Amino acid sequence: MHRLFVALRPPPAMRDRLLAIMDGVDGARWQDDAQLHLTLRYIGKVERPVAEDIATALQSVHGPAPMLALDGVGQFAQRHAGRALWAGVTPHDTVGALHRKIDRALTTLGLPPEGRAYLPHMTIARLNASTGPVDGFLHRHANLSSSPERFDQFTLYESHLGHDGAWYEPIARYPLD
Repeated sequence: MHRLFVALRPPPAMRDRLLAIMDGVDGARWQDDAQLHLTLRYIGKVERPVAEDIATALQSVHGPAPMLALDGVGQFAQRHAGRALWAGVTPHDTVGALHRKIDRALTTLGLPPEGRAYLPHMTIARLNASTGPVDGFLHRHANLSSSPERFDQFTLYESHLGHDGAWYEPIARYPLD
């Protein structure tokens, strides 16, 4: 089985900006540079033939390369969504359109459509029951911002789980206009 997702990889300056704020929450499992991404569509576990069909179907997705800037931080605290700190991006329109195109390409293969509202973000830390308070971090970085940067491709990744956390293997890259 292959655990797949589709994402945008932030440019180096944006990753550096995110790495610079990753501190100040006891027990948080901060993402490292290689883990930073903006998920466009989580796919989940699929067999190899389906993974190959997905890689092929994504070749039909075209669109403008989004220009995105960092836009604040937030927290997913719901049990069903996991506990995480995230950095938002703006504007949502071009990345949202890309998400919808990818979702349509995948549903043509028989995969179920995305079942939740799409919120463009980059996870910056994973939290658990022993994590310290996050309010100070959220307050300090509420106005996180950056210059807009061009995301010129999206990537199909395979997620591998290890004892030190997840690592992401790029399977295929797809250029954007």
